[in-house]
Amino acid sequence: MSQQNTSNHSNPDAINSLDWIPKLRNEIGRVIVAQTYLIDRLIIGLLADGHVLLEGVPGLAKTLSIRTLAAATDAHFKRIQFTPDLLPADVIGTLIYNPKESCFETRKGPIFANLILADEINRAPAKVQSALLEAMQERQVTLGEQTYKLPKPFLVLATENPIDQEGTYPLPEAQVDRFMLKLKVDYPTKSEERAILDRMASTNPDTEVNPVTTLKEIQEARKKVNGIYVDEKIKDYIVNLISATRHPSEFKLKIGQYLQFGASPRATISLTLAAKAWAILQGRAYVIPQDIKEIGMDVLRHRVIPSYEAEAEDISSEDLVQNIFEAVPVP
Repeated sequence: MSQQNTSNHSNPDAINSLDWIPKLRNEIGRVIVAQTYLIDRLIIGLLADGHVLLEGVPGLAKTLSIRTLAAATDAHFKRIQFTPDLLPADVIGTLIYNPKESCFETRKGPIFANLILADEINRAPAKVQSALLEAMQERQVTLGEQTYKLPKPFLVLATENPIDQEGTYPLPEAQVDRFMLKLKVDYPTKSEERAILDRMASTNPDTEVNPVTTLKEIQEARKKVNGIYVDEKIKDYIVNLISATRHPSEFKLKIGQYLQFGASPRATISLTLAAKAWAILQGRAYVIPQDIKEIGMDVLRHRVIPSYEAEAEDISSEDLVQNIFEAVPVP
């Protein structure tokens, strides 16, 4: 796909007046050392209205990153600590009987906020995790016979421990699919860890964050994401990638026995929106194939489910996604 074609259809207005993005990066970077990958993906979630799941061992600043993002955007923020004894009502709320009035009153749960930190989400059983399904997809909560809209913007940013750690439950597939991105947060390098030591090894580290944007600006930015141009060939490329996760033999891939489930149509939508948001972060008003490759692993790693045979041969979902990206022709 030629540069000329994309520039003919680009819309510079779509990325004008988004000067808060570098400010947000810098403000979060004052607290979070060297996590450029993580910070950029959290901003993509904000721009593309997509929930984000962060996986990593304890102590990698996953929770701190989300708290910092909430403070820097001046959002109404709630943290829910997921534990084995948590109940669905502790998340979404419940009906309380008022004997004086002889009626039930609604008590809304912490889910009624702009940014929700679902901390260690896989330490709670499936019935609690499933309480989030309606909120994450429809942006609403049903209590009794009443349905309540959640505030805008509404974003679930969840952290989870690796599944082989003590006291964890696997997330239901229906819930995992509702996360636009799943990020793998790894250990810092030695130089990054030294910077963390210099900045944070204090009984009173400076983690105060100033708001650099508003919820209104974020809502406006989401409208600009819709104005990012996606060429017809890029759309076909996205559809081919998703199709290859379900029917790999059509692309001469011999990985069918290693695939239990492929990606859903929700993945097609998520990959397109995430690529548009990534293009904005690169200062472009159009999507190129490299945008798809750059963000594709984060969109697909939790949606491509390996079979038992793949697990037996130590083949991960990331290995399968990488094979798919190498096999599907780039426009």
